[in-house]
Amino acid sequence: MPLLTEIAYAKINLALHVREKMPNGYHALETIFAFAADGDHLTAEPIDQSQDKLSIIGPFAEGLEADKNNLVLRAVVALRTAYPDKIPSAFNIILDKRLPIAAGIGGGSADAAAILRMLGKHYNIGHNDLLALAAKLGADVPACVDSHLIRGEGVGEKLTPIADSSLKNTPLLLVNPRVSCSTPLIFEKWDGVDRGPLAEGNVLEAARSGRNDLEPPAEKLIPIIGEVIRKLKAQKGVRFARMSGSGATCFALFNTQKDCRKAALDLSSEHPEWWFMTSTLC
Repeated sequence: MPLLTEIAYAKINLALHVREKMPNGYHALETIFAFAADGDHLTAEPIDQSQDKLSIIGPFAEGLEADKNNLVLRAVVALRTAYPDKIPSAFNIILDKRLPIAAGIGGGSADAAAILRMLGKHYNIGHNDLLALAAKLGADVPACVDSHLIRGEGVGEKLTPIADSSLKNTPLLLVNPRVSCSTPLIFEKWDGVDRGPLAEGNVLEAARSGRNDLEPPAEKLIPIIGEVIRKLKAQKGVRFARMSGSGATCFALFNTQKDCRKAALDLSSEHPEWWFMTSTLC
């Protein structure tokens, strides 16, 4: 069997509205998921062993455990448990961790989704079946399985594809000041005010008129997030800039690749300690 490869596409929240706290303790959300064309890289091949082997490499491998609690291995086990006659008894998996962790851009959810997508395609597992497995692994995992423009509600598991291709291939710059954000802590610091629903219609206008309700508490806890956003908004050719998810990664959409690359070059020269990634929206 050939070596299987897949990209765990970085997730972007173009808008993220926190509406209320539900009886189960989770917050009801309305969000627009978008995805970069780049992210972590995974490879997998069957091995003649009794259990899976996961190796984590790359610039953000440090601090990640390759044990049974890793979402990638949990995804494989879930797939094998559901389809024991289709999925081999063990894989050698390599995760090239190129995206920062605890950064608001998918992380483990994107990695788990990528391994489900990769193995599901090769072993002919239906899309809806993959989504059902993904929902048991985490709220963002189903959206990351699809990795295209999509509206999420509930805790992110109620997904509605967005039939708007106006942002496809839009130049994108991701910036992280190399600080991690605790999602539970950010939600804890949210002020609890429901500021209204996410608009319908043109996706960019809906995003611009919307909010990331987690941005103010994240900026209060980690002020450098505000600095990143202000610097992104000041760049030439920026169409839109905001923090993604619960932070601390921020993003900007640009009119042209030239403007995007220049912004990355200028900001990285000014702040070599920050992390940058240029890409396009899928």
